[in-house]
Amino acid sequence: MSRPHCVRCERPLSHCLCALIPKLESETRVLILQDPREAGHALNTARLAWLGLARAARVVAERFDEALWTQPGWQAFLLFPGQDAQPAAPGAPGAARRLLVVPDATWRRARAMVASHPALAALPRLGLPAPGPGRYRVRHADLPGALSTLEAVAAALNALESTDRFDALLAPLERLVQGQIDGMGRARYEAHHLRREGSRARKQEG
Repeated sequence: MSRPHCVRCERPLSHCLCALIPKLESETRVLILQDPREAGHALNTARLAWLGLARAARVVAERFDEALWTQPGWQAFLLFPGQDAQPAAPGAPGAARRLLVVPDATWRRARAMVASHPALAALPRLGLPAPGPGRYRVRHADLPGALSTLEAVAAALNALESTDRFDALLAPLERLVQGQIDGMGRARYEAHHLRREGSRARKQEG
């Protein structure tokens, strides 16, 4: 028999994160394009970003209509790495309002998502200014140093709006991660996550 879940954060009621989720206003709008397989993942963080931002929208689909990000008065930017990606930074006074488009999927699927939507791939890209180590220690990333969607959104908004107040989005992530570590036990966590990540990093350096 499954445990009762919170209908808002979708966590078990005994581990509900809602009390830690803020509701932050932002000058930048955020549009999360979510792969359906991520939407059902127990450790997905895009929902936390969507719930924590007053000006965020989340669309779960295989295909996306470009009308989602082509709206009058808004300049859309794609938060995704690339050779022509510019570090996220405050805009010039009087510049168009910004819409941050965020793919949410594994790296392989996110690349496929962008490649299969030419209008999405054509958007100017933003990268994160010198991202630090990720806090999402209980889910293996496809790339060393990769951030969760929630961390990437928080870092991008901080850079775009010259603040650190979007760090408040990370409080439920810290609770989620610690809950997972407590549930699996320290020994298992170290064996399956810390040692594996260290091994992957050494292979990348080799």
